[in-house]
Amino acid sequence: MKVTTAALPLLPLFQRLLPGLPGLPGLQGLPSLPGLPAVPGLPELASLPGRLTGLSLTLLKASALEAAILAGHLLLYPSGIIQERHPVQALRPTSAQDPQPSPPPPRLPAPAPASPPVVLLHGFIDNRSVFLLLRRSLAQHGRHEIESLNYSPLTCDIRTAAELLGRHIEEICERTGSEQVDVVGHSLGGLIARYYVQRLGGDLRVRTLVTLGTPHTGTKVVPLANAHPIVRQMRPGSAVIEELARPAPGCRTRFVSFWSDLDRVMDPLETACLDHPDLSVRNVRVSGIGHLALPVHPAVATGIRQALDTAGPEKAGQTDVEPGKRSGGLTVA
Repeated sequence: MKVTTAALPLLPLFQRLLPGLPGLPGLQGLPSLPGLPAVPGLPELASLPGRLTGLSLTLLKASALEAAILAGHLLLYPSGIIQERHPVQALRPTSAQDPQPSPPPPRLPAPAPASPPVVLLHGFIDNRSVFLLLRRSLAQHGRHEIESLNYSPLTCDIRTAAELLGRHIEEICERTGSEQVDVVGHSLGGLIARYYVQRLGGDLRVRTLVTLGTPHTGTKVVPLANAHPIVRQMRPGSAVIEELARPAPGCRTRFVSFWSDLDRVMDPLETACLDHPDLSVRNVRVSGIGHLALPVHPAVATGIRQALDTAGPEKAGQTDVEPGKRSGGLTVA
């Protein structure tokens, strides 16, 4: 096959699509093809069709998985509409022969659990049913205090939802005897939990906050969805996003942010990474799945369990990756 110089103007495009092409260290000075000027990295173009085929196959598999998860979730959705209930100890009914009903025993504080309770917070227009598999995985590995909070799809303000989350967490701490909880938030749920932690003093109660595909700096996807006020709050430059970018000195909560390189709800993709100078953050890249699969995929569930089990004291303002870099992570496809 004869290669002509007509392909040279396309090299910058290929370089943007595939960062492993010209411009990276180590590719300079590669031999040129006969009859062509020396172009760094030109031989790499020979592997372009195969790499594009692999990328297309990964996208196809991720899209098929997203469609299957969406279909399954639609079937489970009705089961999660009702708010989660907690058993209440029944009192012994009194009879006519009883001279006087016995006074209830004094309420003793519940013993603190071995590990903090886990609170699960769903995303936009969703409910607690999305966490069915994650909840089962956590329970099978020793997390027995797991609770979900449903907020109404008509909720129009992240701040209001964060206040509701705070009341819910206070009730959990009082009922379980725990001083703190761990929170896992998917998409908008992670943003609500982060607002509670940073702006409402929730860092006193939340030990670890795990976010899954959360638009920490705002997402530009689906402009027509701006009709909903809470979607407008998830846009870059919104008042809520600007509040979360403000200083948060002394924040005690540890953050772990899972982000996917195939998440079509995040625009740009890096908005699901959390970079804040005052927060203890670990960003975990997930390769091979989309937005809906993050709270469902078993590999991500394993990563969440590890993030919760290894939570320890860290200095605020430290991250385990250099600013702007997203090294390491999970590959599930």
